[in-house]
Parts: sequence; structure tokens; C-alpha cells
Amino acid sequence: MRRFLPTKRFPWPWLRRDATPNETSPLLPKAGSTKNNAEELALVTTDFQAGTNSGQEHNSPTDARIHPCYGYSFMDYFLKYFLIMCNLLFTVLGLLILALGVWGLISKESFAQEKISSIGTDPMLVVLSVGFLLTALCLSGCVGALRENRCLLKLFSATVLVLIAAQVIVAIVAHTLQDQIEGNLRSGMLVAMARYQDDLDLRFITDEIQSNLQCCGVDNYRDWEINIYYNCSAPGVLACGVPATCCVDPLENGTVWNSQCGVGAQLLDEFTAQSVIFLGGCLGEIFRWIEHHEGLIGIIVTVVFGVQILILFITIRLLERINRHKV
Repeated sequence: MRRFLPTKRFPWPWLRRDATPNETSPLLPKAGSTKNNAEELALVTTDFQAGTNSGQEHNSPTDARIHPCYGYSFMDYFLKYFLIMCNLLFTVLGLLILALGVWGLISKESFAQEKISSIGTDPMLVVLSVGFLLTALCLSGCVGALRENRCLLKLFSATVLVLIAAQVIVAIVAHTLQDQIEGNLRSGMLVAMARYQDDLDLRFITDEIQSNLQCCGVDNYRDWEINIYYNCSAPGVLACGVPATCCVDPLENGTVWNSQCGVGAQLLDEFTAQSVIFLGGCLGEIFRWIEHHEGLIGIIVTVVFGVQILILFITIRLLERINRHKV
């Protein structure tokens, strides 16, 4: 019954509620919120349309053509690590040559006080210099390729290019001045024979040439008169003789080295001397050996020259890819 009758509550003060919107009632609409919502919606719509148009512009072919994205291919990685391996191998070779030069200088006591003045003419110094230059060059190429350092790669490629040009020039000059080279080689061999007993390096080179090519002297065995110890006017035991490497059979019974087998060989005539020593000179044997192995020498020169050109090409290709990638 009560629920059908109209009732009215008395508005007691403690039952009143504040309907004014404030920060503690976020779910209630604030004054002027409709206008602010409309402005925010318009701003978001404008930004969305601008972003869409910007995305379409960035995806256009013109923008893709202006800002390309370069990546490394499988061939680029192969060339890079091939260059690293080649330079690493040549670096090890350079270190071995460097160690050989240092060992040669130390074993001969070239740094001693009485020999330090003549160290500039020591052949082992050439070996030492070649080993150092080869190690430094190949190490720069190896590190440059590994770290993709453009400065080291440019230095390496420029040096290789200079070496290739120098080799071409030397080959042209050698082909043009064959007679002059032969004369200089004869003079150098005579100097080596004159210093045979005083310089261990020249003695080793001379013995290797005479024993391997089976020759004696420059033109014939009588050229050993230029040496003061083998000259017939010398007072020693070696007078009128030749080194043991000129002998046909320097080993007695195949085991003992007979260093006196060439004593008095210059006093013998050619018919008698041919059974004891080699009569032919080493200069002619050297040129005959070159003519006989001309094909092998040509193959070796071609391979070495080709490897240098290949390394230069790989270095230039790697530089181009690095430049594109960094841009």
C-alpha cells in the first residue's frame, strides 16, 4: 500500500549531496567539456591524415631512389674474407723472412763493433728489409679488411698498385738492357769470387751456384785466379786451386767431404782437368738454366702478377661497398 502512495522525503541537511563537478568526480561531465572534446578530435584527425600523407610520400619511388639501402651480398663477404686470408698468409711469410734476416745478422755477429761499419753491404740486410716491408704491407691490408678501415685499405691498394707498376717497368727495362745486365752480372760474380774467403754470404751463394749448376768460375775454371788465395802467386796451400764445389766428386767414398780436391786444378790442361773439376763457367749455365725453365718461370711470374692484380681488384671492390654502406 505504501508503495502506491506518493511520498516525499524531507531534505535533511546531512543527506544533501554536492552535484558540482570537481577533480574527485572524474566520471561526471565537466563544464565546457563538449567543446574541448570536439577540438581534440579535430586535432587527432588532422594529425592522422598528415601522417598518412607523409607515409605515402616516403613510400614513393622518388624517395626510395634518393635514399637507397645497400647491403652486403654473399660475394662481398667472400671477397672480404678471401682478402683477409691472403694477407694473413703473406704476413706469416713476411714474418718468416724477417726472422731469417735477423737470425742471419745475429749468427754472423754483424752487430759486433768491428763489423758494424760494413753492415750496410750485408746481403742479410736486404732479406731483413724485404721481410719487414712485406709484413707491414700485408698486415695493413689484413687489419683494414677485417675492421673495414678505409684509410688502411687505401694505403694498401696504393702500395700494391705502385709495386705492380714497378714490376712492369723492371720487366721492360730488363728486356731492353739484356746485354748490360749480363755485363753487370759478370762483374758481380767476379767480385763475389774475389771476396770468397772474406764474406760468408757471398761464399754460400757461390758454392750453391757452382754445386747445383755444376760449373766453376764465371767463364771457366781459370777465373779463380782473381782470388788472392787461389792465385798461383799465393803462398798458401790453395794456390793454383779451385773451391771444392768445383770438383766433380768432392765426396771421398761418398761420405767424407774432401775440401782439397781442387788443389792445383789450374795447372792442369782441360783434358786432364775435366775428370777432376767442372770446366764450364757459371754465367753461361745460368742463362742456359733460364732458357730451359722458361715456361716454369713464365707461369710463376704470371701467377704472382695475377695474384697482385686480383688482390688490388678485391680491395677496390671492398672499398666501394664500404663507402656505399657508410653513406
